[in-house]
Amino acid sequence: MHRAIERADEDGCDCLQVFTKSPRAWKEPPPPDGDQVRRFAERRRRLGIGPVLAHASYLVNPCAADPAVRRKGWRALLGDAARCDRLGIELLVLHPGSPGDAGEDRGIELTARCIAHVLDRTERVVVLVENTAGQGGGLGHRFEQLARIVELTGDGPRVGVCFDTCHGFAAGYDLRTTRAARRTFDELDAVLGQGVLRALHLNDAKSSLGSRVDRHAMIGRGEIGIDLFRWLVRHSRFAGMPAVLETPIPKGETYRDEIELLRSLRRR
Repeated sequence: MHRAIERADEDGCDCLQVFTKSPRAWKEPPPPDGDQVRRFAERRRRLGIGPVLAHASYLVNPCAADPAVRRKGWRALLGDAARCDRLGIELLVLHPGSPGDAGEDRGIELTARCIAHVLDRTERVVVLVENTAGQGGGLGHRFEQLARIVELTGDGPRVGVCFDTCHGFAAGYDLRTTRAARRTFDELDAVLGQGVLRALHLNDAKSSLGSRVDRHAMIGRGEIGIDLFRWLVRHSRFAGMPAVLETPIPKGETYRDEIELLRSLRRR
């Protein structure tokens, strides 16, 4: 895990997002041993990287209609959260899942119960529910759904929201101009409440507004355009908030150019 910190520093990162295990496998790794924990913490201190986010396994569906699949997801999320606590990772990002025939209300209830279950069994990590693009029957594409999940979880300090710009745009929230972006984030704060938004995923979108298609693009090269990202990096409401790139950088390249682009937007 300490190599992730070193690679982030090489790219010029202030913070980063990691996986604590393979995101496409159910198999759970052994808990990080003392040497792994020490190396991870020492690299963070020495290189000044943080906060650190972890992304939960892509297989986790906390509100799956099939109880067996749901139980596996809850166990996997608890494993991610326990590794975060062990390593000192502050934030764990979770897709809220798809309830299938169980319906939206039941899905929201189950996702909230899953998060509460994990928080009851861990000590420090904060779970962030990520907004989604609205593909299929998934939850999280409307701010009202996110707000209900957070409310039902019942652990304010240790639950929040991560806003993905591509997902929000694909779900129908306009972000193409400064005025539109301000309106969208004002609505988010009005629905969720102040302080619930805790992190950002910064991605342009290959698909159009309201398409419900989750296809990330490089910053300024998609349907959203550059104005949103210039506004985000300049506005005081996002100062100090961790922001993570998930853009489709070409194979063999790094995020350095994207990071330098975002930093340059603060100056022009």
